[in-house]
Amino acid sequence: MMAPATADALHRWLETEAAARDRSDHTVTAYRADLVAFLQFIAAHWGEPVPPAALARLRQADMRAFAASERGRGLGARSLARRMSGVRSFLRWISDREGVDLSAALSTRSPKYSRSLPRPLTPLQAQDTLDRVADHATPWVGARDLAVLTLLWGSGLRISEALALEGADWPFPEGLIIRGKGGRERQVPVLPVARDAIATYLRLCPWGHRTDAPLFRGIRGGRLTASAVEGAMRQARAAIGLPASATPHALRHSFATHLLSAGGDLRTIQELLGHASLSTTQVYTGVDDARLMAVYRAAHPRG
Repeated sequence: MMAPATADALHRWLETEAAARDRSDHTVTAYRADLVAFLQFIAAHWGEPVPPAALARLRQADMRAFAASERGRGLGARSLARRMSGVRSFLRWISDREGVDLSAALSTRSPKYSRSLPRPLTPLQAQDTLDRVADHATPWVGARDLAVLTLLWGSGLRISEALALEGADWPFPEGLIIRGKGGRERQVPVLPVARDAIATYLRLCPWGHRTDAPLFRGIRGGRLTASAVEGAMRQARAAIGLPASATPHALRHSFATHLLSAGGDLRTIQELLGHASLSTTQVYTGVDDARLMAVYRAAHPRG
């Protein structure tokens, strides 16, 4: 039920987001799903396909009806807020390109939601988890999982970044170049303990080390999957009594939080994590405004 001109406009907007704003493939795919859901809803709501110029008819009531429909399908407040943000970005682009007045629709507020703080592991919990993961019935599998999780905790990698490493990346330099979200590159430190863990894994791995293959291999020799690492972490946390929040991603949170506790500054941690915004790093590390003000007063010459 999407008008051809609207489908073409959506395609051009997604291309603009990918090229001009360096959006990742994952983000572009999510935006496409968001806008297809919205435009199909509006077409059904109005009973006819909606060309770009007709979007000028959009009112707050239409936006609220879409939001209510999405909530009725079980979409959470946070996911809905993200979806509405993508819709507004597209509408702003249409307004600029087509000269369409969409101020009524753009004035609609997103739903409020509480942004939960991450739950990092303590250093002792993180070490216990790694020790438990390494204790596997198949030694090379335990060594592999230990190597992956050590990179997450020791270098702050996302699990997708660790699993994307290729055999050609080994041996690692002291500073490893990682290509993260939005194609942003950053340099991360690789601790000797992480290098040792990877060397041990490669020595035990039945598939060996090949420059034309993934660095981390699954049981059958293909690229290791995130679900396999999550499964290893799930078994480890159950064995040592950690909560369900103790996930592989929690080790990345722990990397940032432990650095901050040891005196690291937020800007450096932002660079190491590959965050585009410092506010993301602030939430990520659980820093509240009071602590930021305390740092400001202690560090500023007029504080």
